[in-house]
Amino acid sequence: MTAGGPAMPAGGAACARPKMAACRQVTSMEAGKNIEDHLKVHKMKKKILRKQVRAQHTLMRHEGIECISHATQSLVIANAGLGNGMSRHQLHRIVENYGMVETLLMPPNKPYSFVKYESTEEAKKAFDALNGKEVTLEDSDQDIVLYCNFVEKVCWKNSVPTSLPPDLKVIENIISPEEERKMLESIDWKGDENTQNAQKTLKHRRVKHFGYEFRYDNNDVDKDKPLPGGLPEICISFLEKCLKQGYIKHKPDQLTVNQYEPGQGIPPHIDTHSAFEDEIISLSLGSEIVMDFKHPDGHTVAVMLPRRSLLVMTGESRYLWTHGITPRKYDVIQASELGQKVGTITADVRDLTLKRRETRTSFTFRKVRRSSCNCIYLSVCDSQKGQQRQAEPSFPHNELEASELEQEYVHKVYEEIATHFSSTRHSPWPRVVEFLRSLPEGSIVADVGCGNGKYLGINKDLYMIGCDRSKNLVDICGEKDFQVFVCDALSVPIRSGSCDACISIAVIHHFSTAERRLAAIRELVRLLKPGGMALIYVWAMEQEYKNQKSKYLKEKHGSKDKEASNTGMSQRLLDDQKPDSSCQGSACSDRLLDDSEDKGCAAKQVVDSTLPVHTNRTCFHTQDMLVPWHLKGGIKKKGASVDEVSFPAGCKESQELSPVFHRYYHVFREGELEAACRSLDCVRILKNYYDQGNWCVVLEKL
Repeated sequence: MTAGGPAMPAGGAACARPKMAACRQVTSMEAGKNIEDHLKVHKMKKKILRKQVRAQHTLMRHEGIECISHATQSLVIANAGLGNGMSRHQLHRIVENYGMVETLLMPPNKPYSFVKYESTEEAKKAFDALNGKEVTLEDSDQDIVLYCNFVEKVCWKNSVPTSLPPDLKVIENIISPEEERKMLESIDWKGDENTQNAQKTLKHRRVKHFGYEFRYDNNDVDKDKPLPGGLPEICISFLEKCLKQGYIKHKPDQLTVNQYEPGQGIPPHIDTHSAFEDEIISLSLGSEIVMDFKHPDGHTVAVMLPRRSLLVMTGESRYLWTHGITPRKYDVIQASELGQKVGTITADVRDLTLKRRETRTSFTFRKVRRSSCNCIYLSVCDSQKGQQRQAEPSFPHNELEASELEQEYVHKVYEEIATHFSSTRHSPWPRVVEFLRSLPEGSIVADVGCGNGKYLGINKDLYMIGCDRSKNLVDICGEKDFQVFVCDALSVPIRSGSCDACISIAVIHHFSTAERRLAAIRELVRLLKPGGMALIYVWAMEQEYKNQKSKYLKEKHGSKDKEASNTGMSQRLLDDQKPDSSCQGSACSDRLLDDSEDKGCAAKQVVDSTLPVHTNRTCFHTQDMLVPWHLKGGIKKKGASVDEVSFPAGCKESQELSPVFHRYYHVFREGELEAACRSLDCVRILKNYYDQGNWCVVLEKL
C-alpha cells in the first residue's frame, strides 16, 4: 500500500504507459501537421507576394502605373484581363461580392484589370479575399489564380471613336435568316475534293472557289482557265439583288467561300491589284466577326462585321489597307448592345468584353481584272511595281526615315520656294485673327511655324514672337521687323510655362508619323503657362463637309495645263487657299539635318518606294501624300541664281524654269487632331471646329 490510498494493481502501470505513449504520438503528429500546414501557408504567402511583385513590375513596365503598399479604393487584379480570357460579366460578378463597384476598367489584350470600389474598406476586403483565389474561366476549363495590388488612381486614356477606313461600307441584314440557311446549305464541304470546284483545307480555314480558282502560291488567278459550273444560282440571285439596290456597281465572276472555326483566321493582306477589279464584297454568315484593317502608316481599325452583313471594299480600303482576321477564340468587343452592331471597336476600357467566336462562313465575291491596274497606290500595286520609285518617298518606318523624309520633302522644299510662297501668303484667316484679338493686352504669344509672319502683326497689344524651320522665311520676317528665329518645332528654345498663348497654323500636318505629330503638340503645351491657350490648324482629309466644298476645291481654275503654267495672278489665287504651311514641319534634329547634307545611302533609301502624288484641287484619296508646288517662273530662293535652284530627286521639271516641288502632307481625319490633344493629361479641349478645309482645336493647359 501507498500512503493515503489503495494500492495500484500490479498490471496498472504497465497498461497506462502504452496509452500515454499513444497520446504523445498523436500530439506529436498533430504538431507535425500544424507545422506542415503552417509551412504550406507560409509558402503560399511567399508565392502570392512573389506574384504580386511580378504583377507590379509588369504594370509599371506596360502602363507606367505604380502600385502602392497602403490601402486605397482602387485595385489592379492580375490574371483577370481580357488578354487571358476573363470576360467583363464574369469579373464583375466576382468583384461585386465585396462591395459597390464604381468603375471596372478592362484594357484590350492585357492580362490585368482595374476595379474601383466606393470605399477603401471594400477594396481592402476584396484585396484580402481575392489574392491567391483560384477561379475557372467561363466557356473553358482553364483555372487561373488572381493576384491583387493597390493603386492610387487609374487615368486611362480612352480612344476617340474611329471612323471606318475610306471607301469601306458595311450593310447590315442584307439577307434574311432563311436566305442565310439556303446559302450555307448550297456549299458541300463533304463532297469529293476532285470535283469541279477547287476545294482546299488551308492552315487557318477551309476554302472553296467558284468561277476562277485563286492561286495562293502566286496570289493570282488563271484568267484563261475558268472553273466549270460558274457561281451557284443562289449567289447569282443575291448579286442581282445587290446590283438592283445599288449596293454594288459591277457583277462579280469569282467567288471564294471560307469557313472559319473558332481560333482560325486569315493573315493580313491586300487582294492582288492585277488579279481583281476595284470592288470586293464579302458576306458574313453563321456568326459575326471582328476584322482588322491597317494603313501603311500603322493606323489600325477593328471593324465589327455582324452576321448576315455585307462588307464592300472599294478605293483606298480595297487597294491600300490590309485586312485580316486574327486567329483567336474570342473577340474583344463593346459590352454595350450598340457596340455589337456594325462599326469600329473603340478601345473604351470601361465598355470592353469578350465574345466567344462561333463557326463563320464568308462568301467573298470579286470581278477578275482583264487589264493592268492603274490605281494611284503605286507603293502596293503589283501592276505598277517599280514605276516612279525614284521620284517619291515611302511611308517612314522609324524616326530616322521620318526625319529624312521631312528634310527632303518639307524643309528643303520650303527653303527653295520661300520667296514665291511668301508672295502668295497675304490674307490672314479670320478665325485665327479672332483668336489673337481675343487675348488680353500684353499677352506673350508664340507663333510656332510662323512662315512669312503674316500673323505676327495682327494685334499690336500682344508681345508676339515667331519661329520657323526655314531660314529664308525667317529672313523675310526679319525684313518686316518681327521678332523671329530659326528653330525646330519639336525643340523650341523658349522657357517652359512662359507663354500666355501659342498658335500652330498649318504646321503639324507636315510631320510624317503620329508620334512626331503628338510630340509637336506636346511641345506647344510645354511653352504655355497654366491656363494658357493654343490654337492648332491642320489640313483636313474631308474637303467636303456638311455638303459644302472647301475653298481648296472651289478655287479650281481652268485645266491642268493652265494650272501648270503658273503665270500671272492665277497662281497666287490658287495657292492662297492652300494650307498656310511652312518648313517648320520638317522638325529634324540638328544632327539629322547636318547628316542629311551628305547625300549618302541613308537619304536615298527614303525615295526607293512610293507615296502617292496628289492632284491639286481634288479630294484626297489617302492621308499621306506629296502635294505639288509649281514654282512661279522668275521666283527663286533668296540670294540664289537660276542655276543654283535645286529640286527634289526625280522631279520631272527639274530642268525647266518653272519646276514642280513636292511637299509631304498628312491630312487629318475628323476627330484625329482632337484625339491626339486629349491623349495629353495636362490639357482640355475648349473648342474644336472645321474651318474651310482644316480641322481646328483650341486647347487650354491645366
